[in-house]
Amino acid sequence: MKKTLFFTLAIFPLMFLNCTSGNSRNEAKDSTGTEAVSQLTADAFKKVVYNYDVDKTWKYEGNMPAVIDFYADWCPPCRQLSPLVEEVAKEYKGKIVVFRVNTDKEKELTQSLGITNLPTLLYIPVKGQPKVTLGYISKDILVKTINEILLTK
Repeated sequence: MKKTLFFTLAIFPLMFLNCTSGNSRNEAKDSTGTEAVSQLTADAFKKVVYNYDVDKTWKYEGNMPAVIDFYADWCPPCRQLSPLVEEVAKEYKGKIVVFRVNTDKEKELTQSLGITNLPTLLYIPVKGQPKVTLGYISKDILVKTINEILLTK
């Protein structure tokens, strides 16, 4: 009886560990079912953001301001920031584009850009130089930064 009770008490909480939405680092979908945050590979980054192999000076390839979330699945601050980035992507849909880069899978890209701290958010205006924030930031700071860097004229 004691062994059964111990086993039940020990295993019962583990059954609920995977009862999350499963969307913490996958592409976030908005209410229309389309992706609000797109995953970028190094090749996609070179096509839609900046081709660092060809251009030696910064030249943004996009036509809408962008935020790129550089993260790793094992990084607790990255996991805390992820839902905020997803919320902002939905709220600013049509005004900015939001991407994410898994630094463990895209090591060449990460190294080429000098990303050494996680999470790193890269804010890219249509014209001008990108700006960076390092580490976890609150949604208020994220929104303020987007408004100041990307949406002011």
